[in-house]
Amino acid sequence: GLGVDAATAGEIEQAHEASVIKLVNDLLIEAINERATDVHIEPYEDELIVRYRIDGVLQRANVPPTIHRFGAAIVSRLKIMANLNIAEKRLPQDGRITFRYRAERGGVQEFDLRVSVIPMLFGEGVVLRLLSKTAVLMSLNDLGMPETVLERWDAMISRPHGILLVTGPTGSGKSTTLYASLNRIVSDEIKVITVEDPVEYHVAGVNQIQVHNKVGLTFASGLRSILRHDPDVVMIGEIRDKETAETAVQASLTGHLVFSTLHTNDAAGATTRLLDMGVEPFLVSSSVEGIMAQRLVRRVCPHCSEQYTPDPRDLPPGLGLQKGAKLTQGAGCRACRETGYRGRLGVYELLRLNDDLRARVMERVNAPRIAAAALQSGDLFTLKQDGFAKVLAGQTTVAEVMRALAV
Repeated sequence: GLGVDAATAGEIEQAHEASVIKLVNDLLIEAINERATDVHIEPYEDELIVRYRIDGVLQRANVPPTIHRFGAAIVSRLKIMANLNIAEKRLPQDGRITFRYRAERGGVQEFDLRVSVIPMLFGEGVVLRLLSKTAVLMSLNDLGMPETVLERWDAMISRPHGILLVTGPTGSGKSTTLYASLNRIVSDEIKVITVEDPVEYHVAGVNQIQVHNKVGLTFASGLRSILRHDPDVVMIGEIRDKETAETAVQASLTGHLVFSTLHTNDAAGATTRLLDMGVEPFLVSSSVEGIMAQRLVRRVCPHCSEQYTPDPRDLPPGLGLQKGAKLTQGAGCRACRETGYRGRLGVYELLRLNDDLRARVMERVNAPRIAAAALQSGDLFTLKQDGFAKVLAGQTTVAEVMRALAV
């Protein structure tokens, strides 16, 4: 081959830059093909680790060991794509990238990438959140809610007013449920307005507003403003404080149907969470109509699933497996990266408030006692019931349900 002097330093620079651009694009495309929701780029003293979060669980990406040399260049490339300051390496920065590529099957895929860069000991760490702009909005019927829950929720979202809450930890599919619900009720006769942070999906026929804290457009102020827009249905991304909670209650009591989310472990916990925020018990008891709690569990991989007879000692009490009956698990294959799981499904809980439960909320009864009373009256369908049913149906495993419900 030619000596280095034959190529100018500039050409080497260009070749290096082109290879870094290709490397970054390849990483992103692989992440998308692997169905990752997040990409972690982590600098250590003598290696650069790349991990993908697939179906909620982190897994190492298959990258060449030589990638370590390109660590700083990869970060710079991502910063350029996200319009961040390349020179600033001492402070955290965040931005977004619109990433388009032509998929092997089908047309152009467009992704919205949230970028967060934070200086670490051995360089800058980057985490990317992948949101598909071309993803299809799921319908309520496709979410895998049990029949009872779906029927009851359908009735609730058709009501003219009241508060409907969806609760669960971050990444448990709450937004998906809310969007599917709004999509179900949106029509020419109903004005739907949302205040979100961030707006994850664009829903046709729904007026969506992005929270902008820097200029003072918060959930609470946004909600107060949209009530002057004559809405029928309002969705607030999250109730984070007393102010937002009280405005939501007022909105529901003045004839609006209000959807929102809370971070609580179960449905009954949402009533006590609102009381803990300082909302008056009579306001909570008169406004809340229904509370959905949910989790996501991994689905047994369809390509390597197999039936097995479990050891009864490994099973949780109350599973209700018939003697000698089989359960399903994934053996592990290429399609699921040897995990035995591919894709996820929701596990749902629904609490419907009746007069007796409203009276208990008025008396500030604690969550476990509200749940017990609701189970008794048939107004609560629990996460555990749905999770166990999905294990018996062979859709997921005992281990997954135990992990998701932390039972």
